[in-house]
Amino acid sequence: MTVHFIGAGPGAADLITLRGARTLAACQVCLYAGSLVPGELLAECPDGARLVDTARMDLDAITAEMVAAHEAGHDVARLHSGDPSVYSAVAEQMRRLDAAGVPYEMVPGVPAFAAAAASLKRELTVPTVGQTVILTRVAHQATAMPEGEDLATLGRSGALLVLHLAARHVDRVVEELTPHYGADCPAAVVAYASRENELILRGALRDIAGQVAASGVLRTAVIMVGRTLGAEQFGDSYLYSADRQRH
Repeated sequence: MTVHFIGAGPGAADLITLRGARTLAACQVCLYAGSLVPGELLAECPDGARLVDTARMDLDAITAEMVAAHEAGHDVARLHSGDPSVYSAVAEQMRRLDAAGVPYEMVPGVPAFAAAAASLKRELTVPTVGQTVILTRVAHQATAMPEGEDLATLGRSGALLVLHLAARHVDRVVEELTPHYGADCPAAVVAYASRENELILRGALRDIAGQVAASGVLRTAVIMVGRTLGAEQFGDSYLYSADRQRH
């Protein structure tokens, strides 16, 4: 049988994809992160399905559940928040499944940064202003960042930066990015994107840390820094230009 790594989306239950919902409804076992995945999604599981909250389980225990389900002839839905291709820790799970000879697939989901952009009503790539988006995080009580991926180095690009897992360290983010972007560079923080308790903070590097501190946001948030967040005067995209030849 197969383990299906399913992107549950950023929080709102209706932001799971059709494929994700259909796959979930066909699996006899569901492993989910109870602290991140909306409980409403569990209603999509078939009657009698085994539901396992992995919030307090380590990698060995999670792997054992998936292997046991496979050996029992059951398909497994492994629900991850957002999209499993980014900051989901599925790589080590897939490595364990490879070693155990258990087949798996990935079902994409809506990533947190896309939900945050929708809440901000912003396109992250704007013609003549910015065409590059960098997804990153900061290292603090977590796996160290590879050489060359520190904020100071990435900030030299001037690209729009989207930082996950960094709300607790917003002061450090501002300190390291201000020399490259300037204190007036637009910045935003979106916490709990797409959920009922969503919180949106807009400002600039000079004041965004103060807003975060005042709001009490500590987790489940993305920080965005870049000129495209405030772009108003820019050329139209060539995509729909009347000068473009169409065949």
